[in-house]
Amino acid sequence: MEEQQPVDPTPVQSPQLAIALAPVAALILMLYASVQLYGSDSSYGPNQIALILCAALTTVLGLNNGLKWKTMEKAMVDGISLSMGALFILLVVGSLIGTWIMAGIVPTMIYYGLLIMHPAFFYVASCIICALVALGTGSSWTTASTIGIALIGVATAMELNMGMTAGAIISGAYFGDKLSPLSDTTNLAPAMAGTDLFTHIGHMLWTTVPSMVIACTLFLVLGLINQPDAGQADLTTYLNLLNTHFNISPLMLVPPLIVLGMVMKKVPAFPALLIGALIGGVWAMMFQTQTVVTFVNDSSLSTPAALLKGVWTALHGGFSITTDNSNFNSLLSRGGMSSMLNTVWLIISAMMFGAAMEKTGSLEVIANRILNLAQSTGSLVLATLATSFGMNFVASDQYIAIVIPGRMFRAEFERRGLAPQNLSRCLEDSGTLTSVLVPWNTCGGYMASTLGVATGTYWMFCFFNLLNPLISAFYGFTGFSMVKMDNTKDS
Repeated sequence: MEEQQPVDPTPVQSPQLAIALAPVAALILMLYASVQLYGSDSSYGPNQIALILCAALTTVLGLNNGLKWKTMEKAMVDGISLSMGALFILLVVGSLIGTWIMAGIVPTMIYYGLLIMHPAFFYVASCIICALVALGTGSSWTTASTIGIALIGVATAMELNMGMTAGAIISGAYFGDKLSPLSDTTNLAPAMAGTDLFTHIGHMLWTTVPSMVIACTLFLVLGLINQPDAGQADLTTYLNLLNTHFNISPLMLVPPLIVLGMVMKKVPAFPALLIGALIGGVWAMMFQTQTVVTFVNDSSLSTPAALLKGVWTALHGGFSITTDNSNFNSLLSRGGMSSMLNTVWLIISAMMFGAAMEKTGSLEVIANRILNLAQSTGSLVLATLATSFGMNFVASDQYIAIVIPGRMFRAEFERRGLAPQNLSRCLEDSGTLTSVLVPWNTCGGYMASTLGVATGTYWMFCFFNLLNPLISAFYGFTGFSMVKMDNTKDS
């Protein structure tokens, strides 16, 4: 094994604020130009180039400040390694989507959803359903990749707004994730702040419940005023197509229940989703034989060989279907690991930039300047929320957006006599919830790829994620529910 190179022991001076902000300003300008030049295609390459170039700029500034290339390179490699778990999950979700569509699992969920759901209540119902699933599983990602893709299918058939639908799914999924004791971020935040899990969850209710009530009210109003004129007439077409090309049966709901059961039993997400994808392949061979053979379209193969090839193809390249209805084809021609590769590229590029910013000390300089401006309790809460959002924007990962502000502000909360659950609540109110609003963040990239709706299309409808930080800041300035360290009662 090759020996590791020793880290450069020479102390490096922190950059000036203007130097620390230069890469952030450059990134904002390049991303703006990317959107102006490429529009909705900006996340398919242009944004990645912007992030890599800004990482290069940050590296040059670091080298100029005394850091060595090997030190910067190692920091970026280590930064990318932090996202590997998320990338593994992202790839296997692509496989799961492919096999679950081919197996009739997603079509069955869409079919029953079309029979039950009404356009007027679709958005609010989607939000509540996803909240309950995420609360039980502790995973917004699992919720989106199972229930979420089915709801997107139902919304497509009903001709509903995709941005509103994705916003409802994400709002519900993050509500459940945030309050679930099974969630990794819900366990990470109190660990960073120095409080216990259930004190943290109880304290979050003050900001989380009002945010969810307002969000559900908004989704209800949107559903009532945005009902499609022709949606109901088109449902018969979709129902007939689903029945024609897939075996629709309650048996198709068994694989999702198995996956949700594994996640609730604390089976890690990657193996649980991989098992789910493989079960989907088995289900496809057992219950959708003709669909798989038609998909493969190779008369030289025997039926068993065609079934094997079909499942294998769905795992890596996704599933596709051809009918006279182009919207139906688009809805059910998705998935495969290959469909996630662009998002993987985006996340790797973003993690390079975030790691370079952290290694040069730029993030610390920016955060310290923010802290110097926080003189009151309200401004301290606002600084914590803003820093967590900034970490999501710059470092592109919600775990970093919880860990770094948690380390930075913990002593300041203690110095001001504020109980640690105040800090842990702030970390979740912003660090967890705003991650999905940033296109190049691991969470934003995941949701956009899984739901098939661009972050720029759905973010303004993520009412829960947008409202929660605002309510948290309001509480900080008013003092409402801000617990002092000498108060022994949980809040």
